[in-house]
Amino acid sequence: MLTRRIIPCLDVKDGKVVKGVNFMQLVEEGEPVELGAWYSSQGADELVFLDITATIDARRHVIELARQVAQEVFIPFTIGGGIRTLSDMEALLSAGADKVAINSAALEDPGLISAGAKRFGSQFIVVSIDVKRAQEGWEVMSHGGTKNTGRQALDWTLEAEDRGAGEILLTSIDADGTLGGIDLEITRQVSKQIQIPLIASGGIGSLEHFKIAFKQGEADGALAASVFHRSMLTIGEVKTYLAQEGI
Repeated sequence: MLTRRIIPCLDVKDGKVVKGVNFMQLVEEGEPVELGAWYSSQGADELVFLDITATIDARRHVIELARQVAQEVFIPFTIGGGIRTLSDMEALLSAGADKVAINSAALEDPGLISAGAKRFGSQFIVVSIDVKRAQEGWEVMSHGGTKNTGRQALDWTLEAEDRGAGEILLTSIDADGTLGGIDLEITRQVSKQIQIPLIASGGIGSLEHFKIAFKQGEADGALAASVFHRSMLTIGEVKTYLAQEGI
């Protein structure tokens, strides 16, 4: 079994870290490079930076952000936002990113997953999947949770794996920012079906929520934002607690 990972997430909009609830009501939380360096010093296993700037400048922003983060942070980091081509991926790799996260672009052109995995290796490709509960199952949403793709979460996850994704970042829009815990049902469904690592995201607000993500959700990584940005928990506290719980 892979070592379980604690992963702070930094959503970036117009150069600032932001956090909201259900992908809305965004509030500024700080500077991305400073926060990333702080989490690194606290003992985070990895970092995820997602630029949600809704402009054509997103690609330029993420490349510059990757370059700045690589100079200050010495743990693996994933970066996403505005990545649409192999040349975008190559630019981020050259800037220092360890992995890239693709979401809407992969939904529009699933071949991007295959091409990226073939060119750079599966370990470089993280497919980020935002899901929302529907009358039947969970629907995959794109464009920051604003568009329904008509795809079922489990089907798309399995296709992403089959196309060469090295990791799945699964975010529950319903749980996002609520601090009420992950959507355990869809997390567990996905983790039982795929062979590649799964990062559980959305809703973590307590020490117990981390334990649930790992023990019941069978996730390989737990991604959290609000609890760390707002100093509700430290990474050290989380790791100590998990060690006591046998994780």
